[in-house]
Amino acid sequence: MTAIVPRRALGDAGFEVPALALGSWHTYDRMDFEDAVTLLGTAIEHGVNLFDVGVYGFPGMQPPAITDVLFSAIIRGVGAPRESWLLSEKVWTDAYDNGFAPQLERALFRVGTDHTDLVVLGDIHREDLTMRQIATAMQELVDKGLTRAWGVNNWSAGNIAELRRIASEEGLVGPAFAQLKYSVARRSIPDGEPFAKLFADGFVFEASDCLEGGYLAGRTDLTREVGRDPGDVRTTLLENLPDYVATAEKLGTTPARLAIAFTLTHPANVMTLFGATKLSQLEDNLAAFELVERVGAAELRAAVDPFWADKGVVDPEGP
Repeated sequence: MTAIVPRRALGDAGFEVPALALGSWHTYDRMDFEDAVTLLGTAIEHGVNLFDVGVYGFPGMQPPAITDVLFSAIIRGVGAPRESWLLSEKVWTDAYDNGFAPQLERALFRVGTDHTDLVVLGDIHREDLTMRQIATAMQELVDKGLTRAWGVNNWSAGNIAELRRIASEEGLVGPAFAQLKYSVARRSIPDGEPFAKLFADGFVFEASDCLEGGYLAGRTDLTREVGRDPGDVRTTLLENLPDYVATAEKLGTTPARLAIAFTLTHPANVMTLFGATKLSQLEDNLAAFELVERVGAAELRAAVDPFWADKGVVDPEGP
């Protein structure tokens, strides 16, 4: 395995995060417990100590979504003290009720800790919330010591700029980053001009969905649920997949490692979120840094440019 992964400043949040982060959605409920303990322990040893965990679903949902509850047992099994790892939680506009604190407190109870390091606010699904209400509610989480910093998930560049403006004018802690879908196939938003303006102002992002649920690892036999497909570009992705796999082979690497390495070449991407469930996958992802160094960022981006499936399809402004 590679040495400790690099750490990068999380925008203006005042602390650093590892360039790779582990988790999200169904990650922790797709592993045997002992294997999960080994995986997370190994990740921490190599500096991948930020874990994305969220409450997905709702009370009474059948079958219940318990990936975060499983994480709480896995991290206890690792035996890592709380100060040795970082937590990223989610809150949702759908469940806003005079603020986001009740949601986050419930999420922290399920994990078994009293604070998170990052909170990611989900997509805007309500029209009755103003940006000022959102900024104030997120400030409450900081004031209560429930989180150190926060960001947003798949928001438009315009809405983020407005939220940052309001926070700045009112002396509030604004969003430090955005979690954005970013892969060799899905690049239009993070690589577009609207977000380039935000990045020039010190804003940063976290790359998610970088393997497109596993397709960009070269797999076409997936049976599990994968993320949304903005622009309906996954058909094009699959059509291009054989050529993409061949490109990885020409570069002397694996499709998954190439996909992770691509995300590392964006200067505003401070961390790439992946959902490994096997030690071999973690090892492959860790080796992405060596691939970027060996091939070069510009050359690597040029090699995968033909597989940009959402170019001219998805609005770079974002949803």
